[in-house]
Parts: sequence; C-alpha cells; structure tokens
Amino acid sequence: MSPIPDETPFARLAELTTKLEATSKRLEKRALLVAFLKSLRRDEVPPAVHLIVGRIFAESDSRALNVGWATLKKALAGTKQATLVPRPLTILEATRMFAQIAEARGPDSTRARRRLLESLLGRASEEERDVLLRNVFGEMRIGVNEGVMLEGIADAAGVDAESVRTAHMFLGDLGMVAEIALFEGAVGLRSRGLRLLAPMKPMLAEMAEDLDEVLAEHGGQTAVEFKLDGARIQIHRKGDVVRIFSRRLSDVTDSLPEIVAIAKSLPASEFLLEGEVVAINADGKPLPFQDLMRRFRRVHGIAAAQEEIPLKLYLFDLLHVDGQTLIDAPYRARWESLERLVPSEYLTARRIVTHKQEIEPFLQAALVAGHEGLMAKALDSTYSVGKRGKKWFKIKPADLLDMAIVAAEWGSGRREGWLSNYWLAVRDESTGGFQMIGKTFKGLTDAEFETMTERLRGLATSEERWGFHVRPEVVVEVAYNEIQRSPHYPSGFALRFARIVRIRDDKGPDDVDTYARLKDLYKKQFERKGRGPADL
Repeated sequence: MSPIPDETPFARLAELTTKLEATSKRLEKRALLVAFLKSLRRDEVPPAVHLIVGRIFAESDSRALNVGWATLKKALAGTKQATLVPRPLTILEATRMFAQIAEARGPDSTRARRRLLESLLGRASEEERDVLLRNVFGEMRIGVNEGVMLEGIADAAGVDAESVRTAHMFLGDLGMVAEIALFEGAVGLRSRGLRLLAPMKPMLAEMAEDLDEVLAEHGGQTAVEFKLDGARIQIHRKGDVVRIFSRRLSDVTDSLPEIVAIAKSLPASEFLLEGEVVAINADGKPLPFQDLMRRFRRVHGIAAAQEEIPLKLYLFDLLHVDGQTLIDAPYRARWESLERLVPSEYLTARRIVTHKQEIEPFLQAALVAGHEGLMAKALDSTYSVGKRGKKWFKIKPADLLDMAIVAAEWGSGRREGWLSNYWLAVRDESTGGFQMIGKTFKGLTDAEFETMTERLRGLATSEERWGFHVRPEVVVEVAYNEIQRSPHYPSGFALRFARIVRIRDDKGPDDVDTYARLKDLYKKQFERKGRGPADL
C-alpha cells in the first residue's frame, strides 16, 4: 500500500484561484482545474472543489458560518498574522476550522466564531486570506461556476461530462461527485442514482410568455396544473422512515409532522413523491407565503404551529414506488401511478388541454384561488433531474420577477432604524454576477423590516455610511408596472413602481431571474405598440 501523501498547502489553492481569475478562456480554466484536482488526496477533493466555487459546504449541507459583518470586522482587527509560520495552512485545516465556526453554539458562540476566524486568518498569507474572505462573503467570482467545475471534473477523471452532471443532480454535492469521478470513475458515477432518504435536485421549468409557444413545443397537447403559492418538497419513504426535503435540499421533516403522517398512511412501503405544501386559513384559502416559511423554519413548538398555521399538501409527481424508479417514465405514466397511490384530495388541480382558449380560464381560476399561475407539462416528458428545459413551462403574470437583494440602505421617517430600502438585482449568466435594476422600500410589514434588518446585517460584505452591501442570498418576488431604460444603473434598466410581493426563502441566488429574461420582457412590452425598442 502506497503511503498517504502529506496534506496539500492552502497556498496551492490560492495560487490556482489567481490563475483562474487571470484567464477568461474556458478551456484554460478547465486545464488548470484538471492539473490541480489530479494532484489532491481523496479526502481533499470535496472541500477543495467547494472552496474553488465559493461555497464552503455542499448544497445539501445545512450548515452555515453565521458570521456577520460585525464579527468579521472584529476578527480582522484582532488578527495577528505571523511573519514566520512554522507550518503552512492546509486545505483540510481550513475546512476543519470552517466546520468548527459553523458548529459553534451557545451563549458564547459569537465570541467563539470570532476567535476561530482570528486563528484561521492569522495562519494565512495575504493571498490565502483573500481566498478565505471571498468564501466567507460568498464572492469568489473567478469565472468558475458549477458548469465549468463539472467539465473540469470530467476532464480530470477521463469520463464524459454528462455522466458527471447526472450524478451531481442525484447527489446534490459537487465535491462528492468530484471525489467519486476521480477515484471510482464512470462505474462509480453510474452507481449513484436515485437514493431514498437523500435529497436530489428537482426538475425545473422554463418561463413561458406565449401560450401558443407552449402548445407548439408540446406537440399540440399539454397538461396544465395549478402553480401553487407554496413551497416545493420531496417526500421520501423507506419502510417506517420518512424524510422531507425542501427545494434547496434542506431536511424539513421535523417541521412538517402532518405531512409525515400522510406519507405513512399511503399504501406503499417505499416511494419518492414531489409536491407542494401551502399554508391555509380556516376556509382553506392560501395564507401569505411568509406564514408558510415560519413553519419551515420552526424547530420548537411544532404542535402549536400546526394549530396556528395549518398546511395543505398538493402532490404532482411520483418518481419511485416499491422498488420501481419512474424517472425515465413519461409524465403521463407517472401521473397515472400517482393517482393509484394517493387519495384525490392530495392531487394538484390539473387538466389536459389542446387549445389556448382552454388554458386562459384555468389560469384565471388558479389566480383567483390565490396561487401563482400554471405549470404546463409535456405528456411524454421524462423527469430531468436538476435540469431546466421546455418539457415544463411556468405560466405566470409577466409583471413579476424573482430578484436578489444586493445592498440595503437605512430607512427614514417611520422606517428609521431599519434596513428598509433594498437594492434589487437580476442574475447575469454571462459573468456569474448580478445586475442592479432598481430599489424599493415598498411591500414589507414593520415586522418584516425588523427581521430583514437583522438578516441582512448578517450577510453584509461591507459597511457604508448609508447601509450595507450584502451577499445576494435573499430572494424576493417583485411586482412592477414597467421595465424602462435607465442611465442610473450599469444594467441600463430600471423597474417602474417596484414593490416586494413576498420574500422567497425557498429560493437561492441560482433561482433569480436572468438579465437575458429582463431584456426579453423589455422588448415584449413593445409588441402591442406602434414602435419597437430602438436600443435593443
């Protein structure tokens, strides 16, 4: 047996990030990643991959650093960087210290996190510290997104990129995928399919602006379902064990005992169901999305929460049942299996249509019932784990956008003392960054302003006289009246009468609407006018 090599110095990872940032060529980035990944020990691959993409922990890992701007400032002020470091910081040491920071609990946890940060930053050189801080802030921005990393992993392991992507959708852990690919190859990747009691990335939909396009894309016939104003969940059962995961792969089982009870009542010993839970009032009408999120975050007083915020379950897909995986079965067959397994009261409202005139009243019925709109699903479509495509379409009113808050200003007047004027941004797929297109202080209650103030302070990346720049982790659904050309923002656009409809705690930065879609919506505003946009 060959000896285990020494741990890789963190300086090598810092050197790699400098080289990656210096080139815009995708092939060069991949070549750099290949050389680096192939040089690592097996136990170093997962943490190194996460750090390069700026994530620290895997998507399915619920740990968070919980380091606010104030704690970070104190840690930087208290850091005494050694001029002679007897032993260089290693990738695994940095990872262990990040884990200790995330796991700090109790009344003295803030001080403990600060001491750990001081120790970590004190061990690091200036270049290493830059990488560490970028990860803490969630702002690596070196041109290595998930897609580039997946390609680099495939090249390093000598396997096809599609098998790497597929394994990633099932595992929800980029670092684990890299480890399996590099040390177990294609055979190892193929063995990692659907796993009951472990989350997998959900199938996603394209946004549709034209109902005729939906029907044409789906061959003249499609299934439309209510797009519910709730939170998407996966329900896994294996024998007597039930696990429920959110859209973002977090385990929310303990918060949803009534959904666990429903799962245990179904006549199958193992399955994977997909659906949504909606908070309802005494009349069965949907409650505001924020009420639902209070249930998702609740870890104590669950019984009281059930009384205060009852939930309604709506199911729309069945991906595995009693030893049979249905991911490659057509949607039509999956729905038929779903109908056989669950009582009709738990099924999402649905109908099959062949004409646009049949879709429009169903859309209005969904909106009147308090839901978001419709989903349109091709009857012959298989389930594309983790992928977005035209097999599924979202049909929603066009004047709503999911946006990230990238900065917040202190309010004035009645809002004084709260971070309550929010900078809104869409996602720029070409750069991996965000494009600001407006500000708003409208839409939130006083209680929400207070909660948001604490939350955004914890996400701060810099403090200004007027407020904070923050990591783009808070997603909000924004209503607006019109998209306008504007010289005030680098994006070149602004929203007229922007107002926050709700805080989307079930979504993350990757779910934010894109700059490309914003421009498309801007152009569509002119379709019923006498002229088109001359500047696009």
